[in-house]
Amino acid sequence: MKKNIALVTGGFSGEAVISYKTAATIENNLDKSLYNVYKIDLTKNGWFYEVADGRKVTVNKNDFSLQLDGQQVKFDAVFIAMHGTPGEDGKLQGYFDMLKIPYTSCDATTSAITFNKRFTVAVAKMAGIAVAESVHLYRNNAYNCEAILQQLTLPVFVKPANGGSSIGMSKVSQPGDLQAAIDKAFNEDDQVLVEQMITGREFTVGVFKTEGNIIVLPLTEVKAHDSKDFFDFEAKYEGKSTEITPAQVDESIANKVREAAQKIYAVFNCRGVIRIDFIYHEASGQPHMLEINTIPGQSEASIVPQQVKEMGWSLKEFYAKLVNECFA
Repeated sequence: MKKNIALVTGGFSGEAVISYKTAATIENNLDKSLYNVYKIDLTKNGWFYEVADGRKVTVNKNDFSLQLDGQQVKFDAVFIAMHGTPGEDGKLQGYFDMLKIPYTSCDATTSAITFNKRFTVAVAKMAGIAVAESVHLYRNNAYNCEAILQQLTLPVFVKPANGGSSIGMSKVSQPGDLQAAIDKAFNEDDQVLVEQMITGREFTVGVFKTEGNIIVLPLTEVKAHDSKDFFDFEAKYEGKSTEITPAQVDESIANKVREAAQKIYAVFNCRGVIRIDFIYHEASGQPHMLEINTIPGQSEASIVPQQVKEMGWSLKEFYAKLVNECFA
């Protein structure tokens, strides 16, 4: 008997536009011989399922069900295709946990921690994973730019602590530019991370678990175009970077990145597919973790689908593995 899968997309942040692209790819590649797929759009104005004839049916939030043509539709599992809040920060996961509905992403605790860049690097550092030195600022707590620059060496990156698309991010190379960069980041969030820049090659890799095994997908090297000297929102989503899959890199370096990725997945108790960004620091010979994305983009041009195809799998096979794993 086919399982009912809710494909949840939308969200309450500016990243909703990316969520819809992710959901379109997943919907097109979920095996309809195995699943009845219902795409659910979560917006600030309500939660809706749009029927083929254009009707919008409101989701019953008490049990996350639908009433369709006089029949109740309940879901066996949820495929979360939502970037930003509430799908990537643990809020939606906590809701489904209370309803005892399995889902494809990391759990509420892991999602909440990894959504905050500072908390992510703090946990990673305690686990012995290499990360950049950083300073964490809160909007209502006093801070001093001179004191920050005594702790960190320029250049630094200044970014909102919560979120995943590098909106509000700045690179600061001159002391006089730090305050403006902090103000810009505070426009996006109540917490700001000031992080020392690590020079090296940037790699990003998808990681997931299937049948009890942590699988690392083929590595991608990310090169921002000359007009962009870091991987911000424009570089990610507006074509201002080059992504090379598979990365052309010595196997000794690739192995270090893969080992770090597996360790991170285990340390953070991840589920589903995640994407981890690294800088490989030549001087130390170590990959430094930049951040963890627990709901990586799944548009046709996104990095994880590129890596899945390089692995020799179809997206249909891959998404079936993710759905099956959430029942494990």
